[in-house]
Amino acid sequence: MTSTVDGQLPGVALPKSELLEMYRLMVLIRRFEEVAAEQYALGKIAGFLHLYIGEEAVAVGAIRAMDPDDHLVTHYRDHGYALALGLDPRRCMAELFGKATGLVGGRGGSMHFADASKHFWGGYAIVAGLLPIAAGLGLASKYLNQRRVAVAIFGDGATNNGAFHEALNFAALWKLPVLFLCENNQYGMGTAVQYASAVREMYRKACAYDIPAERVDGQDVLAVYEATKRALEHCRSGNGPYFLEALTYRYRGHSMADPETYRSKEEGEEWRRHRDPIERFRQQLLAHNVATPEELAALDQAVEEAVAEAVRFADESPEPDPETLTQYVYADPITVR
Repeated sequence: MTSTVDGQLPGVALPKSELLEMYRLMVLIRRFEEVAAEQYALGKIAGFLHLYIGEEAVAVGAIRAMDPDDHLVTHYRDHGYALALGLDPRRCMAELFGKATGLVGGRGGSMHFADASKHFWGGYAIVAGLLPIAAGLGLASKYLNQRRVAVAIFGDGATNNGAFHEALNFAALWKLPVLFLCENNQYGMGTAVQYASAVREMYRKACAYDIPAERVDGQDVLAVYEATKRALEHCRSGNGPYFLEALTYRYRGHSMADPETYRSKEEGEEWRRHRDPIERFRQQLLAHNVATPEELAALDQAVEEAVAEAVRFADESPEPDPETLTQYVYADPITVR
């Protein structure tokens, strides 16, 4: 399908401002993650660091399709979702640095970003552990007669976990408004999907619970957006859960500690050269005169400055006060009955 009108993308009703914001967010996620890797190498970020480079179209496409009141729960590769939700890059970087100004006061680090004001209930380090939580959020939404959908984003490795099947069964049985979004980046840690899953197309696993499902190109931000919109409407209309599989690829290892000996450099280069989500979208915007090279360059520069400011802010932020160590461990105040 080709466009006959300059300044419009074919078959896309989104205004220019929204399209440019999607581009900006993908570039922001990419640059934030690249700089996070640099700061990790400098010893300013400790613990595990799981980067989202290559998968930006999934987070941006899906989250831009959500309503502000929808719930979001994710796995531990979670920085991209926070940025796509519009959270302050400074507070995100400060959380990686373990500083008091971080999203959760420096307590969560890389794997546990969260912000209740955005209904973002966190990244979870336990594989598939977020899925029963999403089902619970969906149950609450249905019980309260709300139109809120619980969106659960997880990796292909989670589909082999018992909690995955329990959550899908429960959501289907009670017709809960839950969108299960699987990011199939084709590797669970260092194991390729064909060596870990008897069913290699993740969306087919939903049929066991009579949940409608489809696969979408996870390197195409607009395809993810449109598929998520359809799925959310299905859930919001009382039809029960929906399952989306976004076929994507992570350019970096499972974490910064991953030597990546299980896949070839040529494989990654092929994805970067022909299926990079940012470059593909950039070329679309230019080809259809939605944006000029100068406009996109200005957005790139603004992102560069924002990420540099995030590092400065994190560097200069205070360490958490040791006296706050016991805060947020239990309910405050604790009620004794």
